[in-house]
Amino acid sequence: MLKEIESWAADEFRSTNGQIEYLLQQALLVRKKNNKKKKED
Repeated sequence: MLKEIESWAADEFRSTNGQIEYLLQQALLVRKKNNKKKKED
């Protein structure tokens, strides 16, 4: 998994840690969106 993240990070001109941080931020945004939808229903 780490090799894949390292490769992806290089493709997007980020460090490995920067890529992991980016992925975590995206996951949190998706989670927040999903929670808002559930509360609206």
